[in-house]
Amino acid sequence: MAEVIHIGHIIQKELRSQGRSVTWFARQLNIDRRVCYRIFHSYSIDTLVLFRISRILGKDFFADYSVCLNTDDM
Repeated sequence: MAEVIHIGHIIQKELRSQGRSVTWFARQLNIDRRVCYRIFHSYSIDTLVLFRISRILGKDFFADYSVCLNTDDM
């Protein structure tokens, strides 16, 4: 069976690796910090929001899903 991606954890990990704060991230997305923490705990996310996050952090988070699609474990 295919591995389950926890996109929220991946986003949080990238944010930390860039040394960015949750406050900065919330401002960039124009959302409340509490919503950021909900994102970090989410296994799934709206594609438009994920696109915006990808642009803000300069990382293609969709690629994580593509890797899983291209595995033989399905």
